[in-house]
Amino acid sequence: QVQLVESGGGLVQPGGSLRLSCAASGITFSMYVMSWYRQTPGKERELVATISRTGGSTSYVDSVEGRFTISRDNAKSTVYLQMNSLKTEDTAVYYCNGRLGILAYWGQGTQVTVSS
Repeated sequence: QVQLVESGGGLVQPGGSLRLSCAASGITFSMYVMSWYRQTPGKERELVATISRTGGSTSYVDSVEGRFTISRDNAKSTVYLQMNSLKTEDTAVYYCNGRLGILAYWGQGTQVTVSS
């Protein structure tokens, strides 16, 4: 059974930091391209960051470039999203995604709220 389990969300003040984690099981983690998405009510899910299988290549949506960092530890089957200088507009449910060809798996999501 494939599981992607996110953790690390919560309430933080503007300018603060959070680190999200996504632990995978039931898949050969190192074969999957991993991504973080986010979604707010009434909007489509947005791709935030992606990391290649080895971690050697990353990409970000423009709005988080320079503030967020995606990384992975294949030995731990875990992908991370370090979020710094958080803004109120970063408030969303954050989802972990693993993709291998046409196969795609999602976590259940973790809420991030940026508010004073």
